[in-house]
Amino acid sequence: MPRPPRPSAPRRPAGKPAPRREAKAPPAEPRLIVLNKPFDVLTQFQDEQGRATLKDFVAVPGVYPAGRLDRDSEGLLLLTNDGRLQARIADPKHKLAKTYWVQVEGEPSEDQLAQLRTGVQLNDGPTLPAEARRLDEPQLWERNPPVRFRKSVPTAWLELVIREGRNRQVRRMTAAVGLPTLRLVRVRIGPWSLDGLQPGEWKDLPPQL
Repeated sequence: MPRPPRPSAPRRPAGKPAPRREAKAPPAEPRLIVLNKPFDVLTQFQDEQGRATLKDFVAVPGVYPAGRLDRDSEGLLLLTNDGRLQARIADPKHKLAKTYWVQVEGEPSEDQLAQLRTGVQLNDGPTLPAEARRLDEPQLWERNPPVRFRKSVPTAWLELVIREGRNRQVRRMTAAVGLPTLRLVRVRIGPWSLDGLQPGEWKDLPPQL
């Protein structure tokens, strides 16, 4: 028995624009939180495997990360309850500069730094040029657990500034030029910095960009 024809969706009159989605209203009290995310903490508030999450440090309802920071990376993480601010911070099209202090294995040469500055070929395409320079060992907190070193191989610190947000991008960039990352600390995103916060500490800042 043939099926009855399905009713067709009503057509929009020619020339009439599609209805616009209503923008979500900003929160009554927008917040922007700067957190120094410790090593081995997930950038989320729940984990079924019982691993450390942001919930262990930030007891503020309704905020969520603006961007990510890998579990094995440390440093600056921004959280907000304002969806529009979150998009401005996290969307790569806005190209907010992100500054990292990177401890690498090996002695960086000028050629390796030049490769980072001009762009590195990764498996998902070339990176944008980065700012890259040698850095004297910064005064940082002790990492727990400590970084594992090979006594026979020297280490050095770099400052890298990128304007992209690919998965594990800094680690892949340094590895691509022969300088494996041992420790990775994000110290700045756009106008925001750690400003003396110790691991697990956070503070409120004006919620605007």
